[in-house]
Amino acid sequence: MIVANFVNGTSTSAGETSPLVDPGTGTEFGRAVVSREAEVDAAVQAAARAFPAWSRTTPGERQHALLKLADLLEAQAEAVADAEVRETGKIRSVLLEEEIPQCVDQIRFFAGAARALGTAAAGEYVTGHTSYQRREAVGVIAQITPWNYPLMMAVWKIAPALAAGNAVVLKPADTTPSSTVLLARLASEVLPAGVFNVVLGDRDTGRLLVEHPVPAMVSLTGSTRAGVEVARSAAATVKRTHLELGGNAPVLVFDDVDVTAAAEGIVGAAFYNAGQDCTAASRVLVHSAVHDEFVAALVKAASAQVPGTDFGPLNSQAQLDRVLGLLSRSPATVHCGGKRHGSEGFFLEPTVVSGLTQDDELVQEEAFAPVITVQSFADDDEAIALANGVPQGLASSIWTRDTGRVASLTGRLDFGIVWVNTHGLVAAEMPHGGFGASGYGKDLSMHGLEDYTRVKHVMIAH
Repeated sequence: MIVANFVNGTSTSAGETSPLVDPGTGTEFGRAVVSREAEVDAAVQAAARAFPAWSRTTPGERQHALLKLADLLEAQAEAVADAEVRETGKIRSVLLEEEIPQCVDQIRFFAGAARALGTAAAGEYVTGHTSYQRREAVGVIAQITPWNYPLMMAVWKIAPALAAGNAVVLKPADTTPSSTVLLARLASEVLPAGVFNVVLGDRDTGRLLVEHPVPAMVSLTGSTRAGVEVARSAAATVKRTHLELGGNAPVLVFDDVDVTAAAEGIVGAAFYNAGQDCTAASRVLVHSAVHDEFVAALVKAASAQVPGTDFGPLNSQAQLDRVLGLLSRSPATVHCGGKRHGSEGFFLEPTVVSGLTQDDELVQEEAFAPVITVQSFADDDEAIALANGVPQGLASSIWTRDTGRVASLTGRLDFGIVWVNTHGLVAAEMPHGGFGASGYGKDLSMHGLEDYTRVKHVMIAH
């Protein structure tokens, strides 16, 4: 099988292809086209032709189309799950029961949000003149998504962009293109040709898309390294950028928690999607009074997780090798796991390590794997120093019964998301995005929709 681009409402090929590998077995099962300058330009030009008419549709018309797309995705959930499982190794029931329903809900949220964009009231702010503001679509949007949540990240990008009246060219990760192409096929049933286009390829394809002179904005979900490259390239043509980058979330556990319940909740949030989540609860900071007890509880909960049953494989051999390298170079004490699981595919054993210092590589660099690091702290100030002592600032959580401590620490944590006594949940109505090396801009919520608009002031003399 060959997975092709989807441009201007139809499948289009390219002269070059790359292998698609099942990460659960390590075997090649198909190929995907690799787009170069001609294919990228064709997709961008298709979006540019479609943009004027689409941007002039009413919010109600865009809502109607997006609601139909949500219905189509819901109806085709089985086929979409099949495509994503094959390329990611995800647990199929998790896709069908959790991820795809969330995607459907998020499309429906943005369908309604398109009709609810607010702004300042029109009025006479200068004598003899009436002013009002317009929120307008930005234009053609170049979007790049990662391999950990291919469908969901595509939805997070296209739903607000389309709801605001933009046209999109999206490049999914080269290892996980199929569910995004299926989404574009479904969208072609309810959207005008050229409004949503998908080009497949590698890093060079993404670079060509970012550097193309037509897109007015680039939206990336990916690593901090990729974000820096995109921001640098986009600056050459003064494109707007929207960057959701790496995580490395701290989890602050205090000595008043139910140790067993908290450990089980944290392990679930750390190993969901094999830990390949920018908000994974991977960096656990525990009060010294319960450190040893909590490590034991984490190890018990982690050891009960079965690769291939409770979570899937890592994305690729390269990702597995990277994580094994991090572990092999670490001075940490390995309490469980730390090795490859089985002889087929790219599975890693559920891993818990402790004995780390703040400057250790395994603390400073996001593992993006089923790996939990544990550090100890003596008081609130040390907990905050350890939590904030990394470049990333996407997500965090606090586990305590002390509401006063919660009120104090939520303001001191330098992260765009703070969960309390839970970790990893999202709501379409609430913003998702970080600070520092985790990028800027928000996904989901009205903030996510506003990011795909521009504001114009109109003043009329009378």
